[in-house]
Amino acid sequence: MPRPITEISGIGPATAEGFARAGITDADALIAMGADAAYAAWLAAGNPPHFIGYYALVMTLQGRPWNDCRGAEKAALRSRFDAMKARTNSGMEKGRLPMEAALDLIGVGVRR
Repeated sequence: MPRPITEISGIGPATAEGFARAGITDADALIAMGADAAYAAWLAAGNPPHFIGYYALVMTLQGRPWNDCRGAEKAALRSRFDAMKARTNSGMEKGRLPMEAALDLIGVGVRR
């Protein structure tokens, strides 16, 4: 039986909802994916980027407290985070996800 994602230390209901939007609801699946793949899925699902959330996930999957991340390790994680964010944003047009842009193009997008 799959374990709920909230069994992972530091993942509460709001974060679990974000991962569910990314199709990740099982703790063991998230652990198997690893922090980078899981966070990339988080971003691709349209969830907001948050550096502390990313490195807290990295730390918790290593069995470490979130505030254990410092110095060069934190700088390296910031570089990985920024690269993930840039890859996700490269698929956006005018701040919209590609699907939103395509729906707007055919006239069935969200009315703003």
